[in-house]
Amino acid sequence: MISDQRPQLNMQCDVLVVGGGAAGLAAAHTAAKQGLKVILLERYGFCGGGAVAGLSGTICGMYLATERTSSAPQQVVHGFLDQFVNRMNARNGLTPAVPYGKTYTHVHDPVIWREVADSFLREQNVHVIFHATVTASILEGERVAGVTAYTKEGPARILAKITIDASGDADVLAMSGLSTTMGDNGRVQNPTMIFRLGGVDTSLFEATYGRDTIMPANVSALIEQANSSGRYKLPRQKIWLFTTTRPGELLCNCTRIVGPEGRELNAVIAADFTDAEIEGRLQVQEYARFFKEFLVGCGESYVNDTAVQVGVRQTRQGAGRVTLLNTDVTSGKKSADGIAISPWPIELHAGTKPVVNWLLDDYYEVPYGCFVPEKGLDLLFAGRCLSAQHEAVASARVTAQCFSYGHAIGHAAALAIHENLHPHQIEGRELREILNQDGARMDI
Repeated sequence: MISDQRPQLNMQCDVLVVGGGAAGLAAAHTAAKQGLKVILLERYGFCGGGAVAGLSGTICGMYLATERTSSAPQQVVHGFLDQFVNRMNARNGLTPAVPYGKTYTHVHDPVIWREVADSFLREQNVHVIFHATVTASILEGERVAGVTAYTKEGPARILAKITIDASGDADVLAMSGLSTTMGDNGRVQNPTMIFRLGGVDTSLFEATYGRDTIMPANVSALIEQANSSGRYKLPRQKIWLFTTTRPGELLCNCTRIVGPEGRELNAVIAADFTDAEIEGRLQVQEYARFFKEFLVGCGESYVNDTAVQVGVRQTRQGAGRVTLLNTDVTSGKKSADGIAISPWPIELHAGTKPVVNWLLDDYYEVPYGCFVPEKGLDLLFAGRCLSAQHEAVASARVTAQCFSYGHAIGHAAALAIHENLHPHQIEGRELREILNQDGARMDI
C-alpha cells in the first residue's frame, strides 16, 4: 500500500510561480507588484536556479558584442535586470564588467544573490515555499488550475488563476500533457560542473593570461599536451576562468560531462542527472590538479566549492505559439511583439572546444508567443525552457534574458487577471508597451 497520511495543505493564489531562478524571481516580484497574491515554489532553500545552485556565476547577456576595440560595454537589456544589478552592486555582489570574448559579463557572489532575491520577494509579500517539489499539475479540462507539491509538512495543493512554469525544464507543461521539444532530435547540450578555485594569485594570473575570461590558445594547448601525456583526462580544451568578487578566487567553467559512450547527458533523465553529478565532481578534481601544476598563479590553489548541482544548459523546451528560430538569432530579427532583447552569441558546448557564433553590434528580440503554450489555458512559461530551436536556445537561455522573460511574463499574468483574459489573448505589442513603462527601454 502506498500511503502519506499527513494532512494536505490547501492554498489559493492569483499567480503561482514554479521555480525561483532568474525568470521565476522576476515573474513573482513583477506580478506581486501589480497587487496580486503570488506563491513561489522552489525546490532548494534559496532562489537563483542555475546561477546559484548551478553556480554559473555570471550575469551574461547585458551588452552588445563588438570587434571595436575602443568600445566600452554597451548595455541594451534593462527592466527588472537593472533593479537586480543595482541591489547586487550596492552590496558589492558583482564584479565590474569583465571581457568575455567580444562582449562583457559580470561575475556575481552567489551568497549575496540569495539575500538580494529574498529582499525582492519579501518587499512584495510573495508567499515563498522553499524545499517544495512539484509532483503533478491540476487540470480542469484544458485549463491548468495549479499544481500539487511535496513539502516536509505534507502534500500541498495550490490553486491559481495563472500558473507560470519557471522550472527551467518545462516540468509543469510536461506534467500537463502539453507539447514540449527536446534539443536537436533529442540531443541536448551537455551539462557542466562549475567550481570555485581558491588560493589563486589572481594578479599574476591576469598578468599572464589577460583579462579575457575565455582562456587563450596557449592554455588550450597545455590541456591538449596534458591529455596526450596520459597523466590527465581533460575532455574540454577551450575553457572559461573568471576572477570573482572574492580575493584569490577563480570561477571555473571548464568541465564537459558526457556518458560513458560519449552521449550528451540529459538532466531530465534520472540516470543521466545522477551520472552527471558524479562525473562532474571527478572532472573538477582533474582540472583543479592540472591548474595547480600548469597555470601561473595557481600553484597554491585548491577547490573552494562545487555547484549544488551540475549546470544545465538545455533539457525540455515548451512548444509555444511562436518558436524562436536559429535564423532569428543570427539575423538580429526584431519583432513588433518582442518582449525581450538578446545580444548574446550562440554558444554550442559540444566536443573539446565550444563554438561561439557572435552577433556583432546588434541584437534580436524574443516574441511573447515563445512563452505561451500551443494549447492549454492559464499557463505561461519562462526562462531557458522558452520555445526555441536548438541553436537559438544556446543564445537565448542566459541570465539577463531570463530576467527579461520573467519580467514580461509577470506582467502578462497580471494583465490576464486584471483584464479577465487568457494569456494567449494578450497582444505582444501591448505587453511591450507595459514593459517599456516599467523600465525595459526596448524602443530607445
